Amino acid sequence: MAAAALALPLPLVAAALLALAAAWLWDYAVVRHLWRPRAVAAAFRAQGVRGPAYRFLSGSNGDVMRMRAEADGAALDVHDHDYLRRATPHLLAWKDKYGAPFLFWFGSQPRICLFDYESVRQILWNKSGHFVKTDAHPTILAMLGKGLVLVEGTDWVRHRRVVNPAFAMDKLKLMTATMVSCADRLIKDCEQLASNNKSGEVEVEFSKHFQELTAEVISRTAFGNSYKEGKEVFHTQKQLLALALATLLNLQLPGFKYLPTKSNRLKWTLENKVKMPLMEIIQPRLASKGSGFGDDLLGLMLEACFMTEQGERRDELTLTMDEIIDECKTFFFAGHETTSHLLTWTMFLLSVNPEWQERLREEVLRECGKANPTADMLSKLKEMTMVLLETLRLYGPVMTMIRKPISDIRLGSLSIPKGTGIVIPIPILHRDKEVWGASANEFDPLRFANGITNAAKTPQALLGFSIGPRSCIGQNFAMLEAKSVMAMILQKFSFTLSPKYVHAPTDLITLQPKFGLPIVLRPLDAS
Repeated sequence: MAAAALALPLPLVAAALLALAAAWLWDYAVVRHLWRPRAVAAAFRAQGVRGPAYRFLSGSNGDVMRMRAEADGAALDVHDHDYLRRATPHLLAWKDKYGAPFLFWFGSQPRICLFDYESVRQILWNKSGHFVKTDAHPTILAMLGKGLVLVEGTDWVRHRRVVNPAFAMDKLKLMTATMVSCADRLIKDCEQLASNNKSGEVEVEFSKHFQELTAEVISRTAFGNSYKEGKEVFHTQKQLLALALATLLNLQLPGFKYLPTKSNRLKWTLENKVKMPLMEIIQPRLASKGSGFGDDLLGLMLEACFMTEQGERRDELTLTMDEIIDECKTFFFAGHETTSHLLTWTMFLLSVNPEWQERLREEVLRECGKANPTADMLSKLKEMTMVLLETLRLYGPVMTMIRKPISDIRLGSLSIPKGTGIVIPIPILHRDKEVWGASANEFDPLRFANGITNAAKTPQALLGFSIGPRSCIGQNFAMLEAKSVMAMILQKFSFTLSPKYVHAPTDLITLQPKFGLPIVLRPLDAS
């Protein structure tokens, strides 16, 4: 009798579970992936905004992969800086077909691609929190951490207050010697290779060397004596980057990131390999806070963690251990990945523009002589600054920025629904001839002769470090490092592109030369 009584509710339980499953299926399959995309597309169509048709679950991802694969085989002339049909073929194809702006789909998530600077300015300069960053791909989050780049609202204010002191210019100037010391090792290696060749010339693959160099710089400036553990983080983050590239456009089903798939297990392993060495670096610092945290980036950040807004000492950390680890992930990845590509593309542009290479060499020798440069010397390199800014305009490492409104919002003449991803295509905007002039596709550092504000018809049109309150906090660090390295190379070598170089800029989350950057170096004392 008891067993029969217990058995009676089972049909009811089954019915309840079935009802829940049906409700979930209705919401997920019908509402989120059928009805809502159709409704959003219709709302934009009514405003004159069109785009590629939505495909169930995958959206426009299949079209993006197909067009990228078709464009991947194209190689450009080394003087052709209009690489967009190779690196972002889908954006140009849809702009040509549907006009601007246009609507496309990242899975079931709507994306509207904007091409006017006024709308971009309103989004990036907004201080009211109306526009936030879109949710990061799980592997990107594991690699980058939810640090200053990804947090929002009051969390961003809290993180910014802690991180900001570490990137103050007076603190960065003290790190110049470390940057120069790391660059000097690369220079000496190149000199040794050149001395072994009878011709006095040597071919060096600089894309790889610059990645190693910038990882060394950020390891030493961020973690001081623990730089070896920092280098472990660099190699693991590179593996996470490769995994992110392989899975970025894959279909993301609800709960999929929690399943023990092959890629998820690899991600969890790599995430732990990033976290453990960082904990081993941070914990001893916290344990010895009475004797100071150190004068590297981590030490300065930890010091700020124990300070109130009024500058008074506090007993508890402003950030949790996980948040400190995430900040370390963020400034470590951003500190080497973006700067290495800035150096790579600067080296490329100076190789194909020998007149500017010579101008910079004359400036470096005039301001620095043949001595290792100091921060004060580097601050006088005005033409070097112009070349680096022009490199960021033509070959900036970040291809797009994406924001989404937290509520339905009016942007210019457009009504944009809550949660719609707003894509800002940086290299396309940087080639807008109405803003940058007829020479927008050409290398012309002189456009920055009077500073960033006056370089284009629209003030602050350069988006390489973003603009507004969320602009890159590490931009002074990146520029100081890039100046240090380029100054030391120009002091010692003249250089040209190797005949092996193939000009194929590729969007691999950051803009990179697909086949590397082989450069022929010739020591100046051998000229």
